[in-house]
Amino acid sequence: MHIPELESAVIDRVIEMAWEDRTTFEAIKHQFGLSEKQVIAIMRREMKASSFRMWRKRVTGRGTKHLQKREFVAGRFKCQTQH
Repeated sequence: MHIPELESAVIDRVIEMAWEDRTTFEAIKHQFGLSEKQVIAIMRREMKASSFRMWRKRVTGRGTKHLQKREFVAGRFKCQTQH
């Protein structure tokens, strides 16, 4: 899998968005052009192994990380820089 060369500030923002429960992988793809698999690979590469395992346990099966699995669409606050 090819992971594009990213600046450290972009990597930090991707990690931050991936940790957020309500930020979907689709939002990360829209903003940075990274697929879910690429985000997972970045998280695996940039985090300590124990932190990565904890993150994977949290997001696996979580409906809020996937736009199609969400029960809500409108009525939530969204940052202006988030798409």
